[in-house]
Amino acid sequence: MTDLFAPLELRKKVIAPNRIWLAPLTNTQSHPDGSLSDAELRFLAMRADGGFGLVETCATHVAQDGKAWQGEMGVHDDAMLPGLKRLAERIHQGGALLSAQLFHGGLRANAEVSQREVWSASAYDSDGLRCREATEADIEGVITAFADAARRCADAGFDAVELHGAHGYLLSQFLSTVFNRRKDRWGGSLENRWRLLQETVRAVKHAAPSLVLAVRISPEDAGQAKGLDLDESLDVARMLQREGVDILHLSLWKAALNTRKRPDQHATPLFRQAVGPDMRIVVAGEVRTREDAEAQLARGADAVAVGRAGIANHDWPRRVQRGIPLQVPPLSPTTLHAEGLSDVFVNYMRNWRDFVADSPA
Repeated sequence: MTDLFAPLELRKKVIAPNRIWLAPLTNTQSHPDGSLSDAELRFLAMRADGGFGLVETCATHVAQDGKAWQGEMGVHDDAMLPGLKRLAERIHQGGALLSAQLFHGGLRANAEVSQREVWSASAYDSDGLRCREATEADIEGVITAFADAARRCADAGFDAVELHGAHGYLLSQFLSTVFNRRKDRWGGSLENRWRLLQETVRAVKHAAPSLVLAVRISPEDAGQAKGLDLDESLDVARMLQREGVDILHLSLWKAALNTRKRPDQHATPLFRQAVGPDMRIVVAGEVRTREDAEAQLARGADAVAVGRAGIANHDWPRRVQRGIPLQVPPLSPTTLHAEGLSDVFVNYMRNWRDFVADSPA
């Protein structure tokens, strides 16, 4: 079995020191304009220092109208460059690679936060969400916005970018048969529904050819991701591989469980078979222990993305390598502060049941 602590070549001459990545984690610590704060820098830097081979930012909006919550990092404007450069320099000092997760909220953008009109593949008014249908100008504009954001990351010294095509955000909404009911070249068949992601991949590769390119997908319906089919997702993975995407990031609700559509089969081997041996596969979804991580490598993943366990343990890689017990939530605010969480981040984590020790039952 692949060693969790063996280096991993992501593409030629870009090598992660191990197979443990910090998952993209919403933390609401950025400044109101989307620029990097000292608190967010400290949180991410501690993970690089703690042994994560690749540190990924939270979801970062590529356009103001795609902003989904307060405190969200932005890559939508050149004014963000000083903070992005500062982040890249500090993460590299810690020995890790750095990736930005690029996203647009689409239907899940927040008009009160963005002060912009919300739009998605199709008009929608249900479940407390409302938006208008995207125009051709919206679609072409957001493709350009993703490309411009990737260019900024390259200019800042990042090693990689990841297109967030999971969790029911814009790129996932276009893939969805629930959120995309268009009758034009952007909707209908899978070939049309995947067109936005395809064109975005091509634009990003053209704008930032030096960067490793990852795409994150939800293989099946889970949480806010709806209208997704496992077999279609396998087709999307194959198409991403043919487009030259370096990394497929599988966001699984619970990585230990088999798929819903095929209860006797796990997603990781299915996607490995679909994309072949050369495309890197990263798996996320309640990877909490060394055993959890090694189980995914045994199934065919190249790396794992550690989320909440990485919030609770800034040095998760070093702890599991040395056999040091992990801190397991619920944890006190004092402990979380020592792990690099600001008061703002601690308050956000109170939304997660049994994570903060003083959370209501």
